[in-house]
Amino acid sequence: MLITFSSKAGADILMLSQHAQPIMRMIGKISDQNIPERGVFTPEQLVDAIFALEQAIADEKPPQEPDEDDPDTIKPDALSLPVALRQRAQPLLDLMRRSQKAGVPLSWEAGSGW
Repeated sequence: MLITFSSKAGADILMLSQHAQPIMRMIGKISDQNIPERGVFTPEQLVDAIFALEQAIADEKPPQEPDEDDPDTIKPDALSLPVALRQRAQPLLDLMRRSQKAGVPLSWEAGSGW
């Protein structure tokens, strides 16, 4: 399922629900596996949500790099490397900051954005 995050402060952000769920849990909008069909962050709620997401990014452990000195180590290609939370959440975090600064809500809607 596709989740569309929207705000008057910037362009829409599209995210697969499997990637949005952990982020939504970190920022306190959901407590289980299901993302509600629609929801909103008020500008006041964005302050705590931004802080929580920034904290989660700061607490994230960096991925373990392969030992380059070991000749038996196979270096993985770029497509097989995991995407860090910092990379995945950055567009949404930027929209959250813009929305909070502009004093406008940020909403989401589940379903196809097409």
